Amino acid sequence: MKAIVYETFGAASDVLKLIEIDPPVPEPGEVCVELVYSGVNPSDVKARAGSRPGVTRPAFPQIIPHSDGSGVICAVGQGVARSRIGERVWIWNGQWQRAFGTAAASICLPSEQAVSLPSNVSFETGAILGIPGLTAAHVVFGNGPVSGKTLLIQGGAGTVGHLAVKLAKWGGANVIATARGAGMERCRQAGADTVLDYSATDLAQQILDANNGQLIERIVEVEFGKNIETDTEVIAPNGTIAAYGSAQEMSPTLPFYPLLFKAVTIDIALIYLLPEDRRRQTIDWLHTALEANVLDCPVEAVFPLTSTAQAHEAVEASARSGAILIDVTKE
Repeated sequence: MKAIVYETFGAASDVLKLIEIDPPVPEPGEVCVELVYSGVNPSDVKARAGSRPGVTRPAFPQIIPHSDGSGVICAVGQGVARSRIGERVWIWNGQWQRAFGTAAASICLPSEQAVSLPSNVSFETGAILGIPGLTAAHVVFGNGPVSGKTLLIQGGAGTVGHLAVKLAKWGGANVIATARGAGMERCRQAGADTVLDYSATDLAQQILDANNGQLIERIVEVEFGKNIETDTEVIAPNGTIAAYGSAQEMSPTLPFYPLLFKAVTIDIALIYLLPEDRRRQTIDWLHTALEANVLDCPVEAVFPLTSTAQAHEAVEASARSGAILIDVTKE
């Protein structure tokens, strides 16, 4: 089968290459998925570039990148019901702590990591559910129902932010989103009740004004380090900051006393490590929203397998309004 691999860290165009390898065979408890799409996420790009803190070389001699994907189960290992063959599925943790991810014609992985795709959901959307979808559902609903609450979603125009706005509104929350430029209109279209420019010098006051002077119970945060001062100012006592990113400031200085005297919970969300029961609940939230047709997953661009390097570069360039996918059936 055809697959994209890398063996050393470096620029996408330098290290990613298309090769032919033997198709995988499922081990006991595994399924083999014939892939249709592979999702490219910032974490995949950082892993290939070698920019994860403390990581100096790839964990395996040869890596097929990408953790997200969608396709059809084509074979099963011992202990897995043969009735799963032919099932449409989406994948989570495809390349997490494993050598071979979804940038290939097929993948074998534990049966539970291939989740049945609702009949009304496209393969394109399926390839976005693993990291962006689960992250958005977790940071919105991680403390339970949000009906009647106000959520601040920092960075509501990104893929996770867009899904978080949609999910929060579906859950009955009042949503204040931040963005900039064209991203502000994307937040409005997603259903945000108020959209603010995150570069405003008086952003904290604008957030409070938008919430009738009341502090915010839950903040979904894409840039934890950069925004911690604002978040600390507007968070309510016993509130939660659910942070899933901090790319612009990886070693933030925390205003500990103000956070302490509000008893703020800082929930650092790494979706790869969700415990089994919480992952099941998060998947249920996603599927319920999808089946109700209240959640759309916009796609910025789809690249053929041979253009995986360009797909990585598109993710690195940022300033996009949707996900980047690889159509693994096309060269």
